Amino acid sequence: MKIDSGTTAWMLAATALVLLMTPGLAFFYGGMTRAKSVLNMMMMSFASIITVTLAWVLYGHALSFGTNGNDFLNKIIGGLKEAGLQSLVDTATKDDGTGMPSLVFSAFQLTFAIITVALISGAIADRTKFGAWVVFSVVWATLVYFPVAHWVWGGGWLSQLGIEDFAGGTVVHVNAGAAGLALALVIGRRKGWRKDPMRPHNLTLVLLGVGLLWFGWFGFNAGSELAVDGTAGLAFMNTQVATAAAAGAWILVEKLRDGHSTTLGVASGAVAGLVAITPACGFVDPWAAIVIGLIAGAVCAYAVGLKYRLGFDDSLDVVGVHLVGGALGAVSLGFFAAYPVSGTAQLTGLFYGGGATQLGRQILGPVVVGLYSFALAWIIGKIIDRTMGFRITEEDEVTGIDITTHAETGYDLGSVHASGVPSLNGPVPSVTKKVDA
Repeated sequence: MKIDSGTTAWMLAATALVLLMTPGLAFFYGGMTRAKSVLNMMMMSFASIITVTLAWVLYGHALSFGTNGNDFLNKIIGGLKEAGLQSLVDTATKDDGTGMPSLVFSAFQLTFAIITVALISGAIADRTKFGAWVVFSVVWATLVYFPVAHWVWGGGWLSQLGIEDFAGGTVVHVNAGAAGLALALVIGRRKGWRKDPMRPHNLTLVLLGVGLLWFGWFGFNAGSELAVDGTAGLAFMNTQVATAAAAGAWILVEKLRDGHSTTLGVASGAVAGLVAITPACGFVDPWAAIVIGLIAGAVCAYAVGLKYRLGFDDSLDVVGVHLVGGALGAVSLGFFAAYPVSGTAQLTGLFYGGGATQLGRQILGPVVVGLYSFALAWIIGKIIDRTMGFRITEEDEVTGIDITTHAETGYDLGSVHASGVPSLNGPVPSVTKKVDA
């Protein structure tokens, strides 16, 4: 098939937008940590770009979207015929009528794999060995993300059951949120958690990060249509309205509950809306997107407090926003879905006369993926912890992971250097002053 230049140009742009989301996430997460951890937090996102990219090219695409010649195994995992991507280079376009080069489709899907892994890091901020994170990112992507992507998007068993996920509410957000919960339990709480203030050190970075995420998310959601058409436009508009509604709902909850609305609240609410609309953006009307956003903003504003009630230290609210928000968005399709999938009448929600069948499917998807991701992440985390160790020492945690792991600091602290804390690019002293910034 001849290459469609319009579709290809849009998908190249969408791919770049989604890749931009990971540096945006680095700013968002980095600003939410304490000053002594900002560089390590951002490095975890950039490390995910490196490790997942290499794994994707070598075998990730093949396992996610390839075939293996066995009908039963194809429900579980792809094959390795497309390992190394050489076969995609030799194939002009995808065999699906889009007119898009196969390599462009692969690059687009790669960016989803990258940010899914990076999202997990927010649950274990301030206390994780960088080398252990690098190992985890490769193993988890291999054993969890690639198979789940195949189950839902690559023709696997969840797809065959009729479970829908337009742009990644289950594959990305429930998947990452469940893994984040598992690692938070494996690694344990930060020293001083619930006793010491662990407030975001730079809300300006947080707002910059959420702005980049919001911008990039249009490629994430509208690009998932893989075409330039009305559904892409619907996904684009729904992304905007749900995000705005969720941000408003979150700060309204803050105002009513705490007496004030915060910049962290508006940023977190926006992310909750982006997460919740992701699986539904191409299937629901704009009015429904507003409802989904309002519900997600309010529910996630309360859900982030679960960690204090249940006693797990999810540093940057990955569970409350991504696991809860992703599940809400996936289930919302069972109620609000109004448009068919690929010209069929497969996807109709309860409020549009579809009955409870699709609702049951949409509940099953997050449950299965969440349990699978949690179990595998816990096992992988335990193995890493028992072998190379997953957590830094208590002394390094108190001193600050940036200086002890990376020999850098995020900020030039001026006169503080005289008391033993090195300058931005200075050497690590033999004894560093313990600064709890």
